[in-house]
Amino acid sequence: MLQTLYDYFWWERLWLPVNLTWADLEDRDGRVYAKASDLYITLPLALLFLIIRYFFELYVATPLAALLNVKEKTRLRAPLNPTLEHFYLTSGKQPKQAEVELLSRQSGLSGRQVERWFRRRRNQDRPSLLKKFREASWRFTFYLIAFIAGMAVIVDKPWFYDMRKVWEGYPIQSIIPSQYWYYMIELSFYWSLLFSIASDVKRKDFKEQIIHHVATIILISFSWFASYVRAGTLIMALHDSSDYLLESAKMFNYAGWKNTCNNIFIVFAIVFIITRLVILPFWILHCTLVYPLELYPAFFGYYFFNFMMGVLQLLHIFWAYLILRMAHKFITGKLVEDERSDREETESSEGEEAAAGGGAKSRPLANGHPILNNNHRKND
Repeated sequence: MLQTLYDYFWWERLWLPVNLTWADLEDRDGRVYAKASDLYITLPLALLFLIIRYFFELYVATPLAALLNVKEKTRLRAPLNPTLEHFYLTSGKQPKQAEVELLSRQSGLSGRQVERWFRRRRNQDRPSLLKKFREASWRFTFYLIAFIAGMAVIVDKPWFYDMRKVWEGYPIQSIIPSQYWYYMIELSFYWSLLFSIASDVKRKDFKEQIIHHVATIILISFSWFASYVRAGTLIMALHDSSDYLLESAKMFNYAGWKNTCNNIFIVFAIVFIITRLVILPFWILHCTLVYPLELYPAFFGYYFFNFMMGVLQLLHIFWAYLILRMAHKFITGKLVEDERSDREETESSEGEEAAAGGGAKSRPLANGHPILNNNHRKND
């Protein structure tokens, strides 16, 4: 049964053009071709990346954060309360007004004290500024090195300048060591991101991030064993060209260098729009959709690859919307934070009590309580 499924999965008609077999991609005459078995090394390499990241964040990112004066806000901890803690863990982190009143009676606290407890408890679970800075530093370092390495791999190749040469001789295209390591390192890094996503900083686009990582891993893996390597190197370098800019903007944001952050973000937005919404669909996707059909009939691998590219393109459109919305706030002079972030709530103990008095009448209400002015530092 398993052998039958294995044979069907690797059926040549699924992954290769007509009249070609896996035997045509066997190494010969000193020429090496991409094989699915090459990808086994990426899993131990992903674990190695996690180890390297741990020491990088400890011995590089943390001292850098101190050098840039990244300061953590003091967070007041929610006092121990079994009733509220049980509700927080089992029912929700943001109780509705009716639930606040019920919890108030059960815990013996006032409604305002219950709301304050939940606000402090939510803030306890939010990642620290140092954690965000270290994560951004690690990603910035990788993306910058990967972009430079990727350009070194492809800049002297003829298909970098003429997209039709991507398919010249396809799929009998040999692999050189630089392409091999570029692929293995990129795929290993995205495996490591998927492994660590549960412990990394969670943002509002958490589900989209998972979809992105999975789609990227599938695309890189498929493009390797189906000999879409030339197209794959172009796509990976294109993505890395803007990612390091975003991570550097985050680093300066956490350090409080707002003007530097804003300027880098504008550059990132321009590069992102050009690469993801112009070059990718009108050059790269055109290359993978149109040119192959001039050489061979469409087959399953052709449809599968371009479908996954379409998934990535939809994610790029979603993120471009968030980026343009943030860029609009820059232009209009408003303070900007990452639209994907879960912002920290203001702690205002005595201020809340005062607001409960006469001052509350002059303020807008939310759930029967005055909305406080949140002039706090914005976090990514």
